[in-house]
Amino acid sequence: MWDELNRLRDEDKDRRIMDLFERDEGRADGYSVETGDLRFDYSKTLIDEAVRAALIDLCDQIDLGGRRDAMFAGAAINETEGRAVLHTALRNLDGGPVLVDGQDVMPGLLDTLARMRAFAEDVRQGVFAGAGGALTDVVNIGIGGSDLGPAMATLALAPYHDGPACHFVSNVDGAHIADVLGSLDPTRTLVIVASKTFTTIETMTNARTARAWMSDGGGDPGQQFAAVSTALDKTDAFGIPPERVFGFEDWVGGRYSVWGPIGLPVMLAIGPQAFDAFLRGGQAMDLHFRSAEWVENMPVLLALTGLWHHQICGYPTRAVLPYDQRLSRLPAYFQQLEMESNGKSVAMNGSALTVPSGPVVWGEPGTNGQHAFYQLIHQGTGIVPCEFMVAAEGHEPDLAHHHRLLVANCLAQSEALMRGRTLDEARALMAAGGMTGDELERQARHRVFAGNRPSTTLVYPQLTPFVLGQIIALYEHRVFVEGVILGINSFDQWGVELGKELATSLAPIVDGDQSADGKDGSTAALVDFVLKHRY
Repeated sequence: MWDELNRLRDEDKDRRIMDLFERDEGRADGYSVETGDLRFDYSKTLIDEAVRAALIDLCDQIDLGGRRDAMFAGAAINETEGRAVLHTALRNLDGGPVLVDGQDVMPGLLDTLARMRAFAEDVRQGVFAGAGGALTDVVNIGIGGSDLGPAMATLALAPYHDGPACHFVSNVDGAHIADVLGSLDPTRTLVIVASKTFTTIETMTNARTARAWMSDGGGDPGQQFAAVSTALDKTDAFGIPPERVFGFEDWVGGRYSVWGPIGLPVMLAIGPQAFDAFLRGGQAMDLHFRSAEWVENMPVLLALTGLWHHQICGYPTRAVLPYDQRLSRLPAYFQQLEMESNGKSVAMNGSALTVPSGPVVWGEPGTNGQHAFYQLIHQGTGIVPCEFMVAAEGHEPDLAHHHRLLVANCLAQSEALMRGRTLDEARALMAAGGMTGDELERQARHRVFAGNRPSTTLVYPQLTPFVLGQIIALYEHRVFVEGVILGINSFDQWGVELGKELATSLAPIVDGDQSADGKDGSTAALVDFVLKHRY
């Protein structure tokens, strides 16, 4: 089904993006789509009418609409684990029943959300306190989706913080928890342990360390711990009572879980009302994804643009470049979302993939990146499709001149990637500076920009809870669309299992309690080096 797209790529391999704008005065609007508070512009790519039509045809060939509807209806589309995929239900505030195996799951979800709201308000108002009084700080202990989502969203929504300060511990490296706890008061800190099974080794190691820290410092772990887990027997054994345990079902994957109890730190920071706005932003994107025609469907067009660049054009990586300092964790969040979801080599039916799966996703916020890796993006030998995002205004009216400069830089970078600079233009630049002869020619060649490098831009009025919800749901559905077209299961992650299993077997060896017999020579030698140099 990729033949027509490959033909179109080869047919127009020498075409330039600038040529498309010269041929079509309305290209900017014709290759942009708006929904809610977002505008997605993909006009600075080599996608034209023929390419777009062929890409949209892929959606119809694989029955994307049917697969989408099955997901929202609660069908077990996670076939390797026999589960529904219903993170969308967590933000279905007024969308009606959602059935799993014939049972409406919405009453239970809404009840949990109500419990979260009540607990958050009690903490924020000082009704629920610690041994030393009102809680001033929250430490969330989790890893992967139980950490990255709430950590990203809490930072992103800093202007809306009016609750306790939130901190996040994920790495089993003792330095992480030591640095976080070092400045906190154990009598006025709430610890949330986020682990669905309450067995995740990194999380539980950190949780036990936090419990000892609190006890030694005069705090009350029995009062100052909460959990996000479904393992009530294990949370009870740990000393956390049921009324402070918030569970979520196995049809909510970790990297899709910030909308529910995993988002409790976000709710504590910004309050239930702002958290509801965040949910409604995600719900608005769900409604758009379910109703818009493919040619006007933002998640679909974002996905098709990614497929064109990676699977057809062969660009191996994708840069996510938010021009918003508070979105500094968003590239890492999207990295997990895409690479853990679509980093597969086997199709749903067990056969080997015949096309590349997901790309490497990376990035940093602008303008910092401009002084780091943009050199490679502009003049390196490889092409890196860039996904810019920027708000029309910031949250600091007294610093509006900063934001205008930020926006100018964002738009300039996408224009520069597309436009480039020819050798003749570089020669003229050097000549205007008084340079002549061989030195002019040498210096000019260093100032050539190939241009014709694709980018997309997502622009929005301001980074609000509603807008952040829209953006996250947009990228979730983008990953889903790409996975459906590739024929893979985007909702399992077997690739993380083997390393975890081997780490369990290596732990007693690294402790020095077992020999490294049976391990490969490299691993055994590395263990030996560690044991010799341990203090």
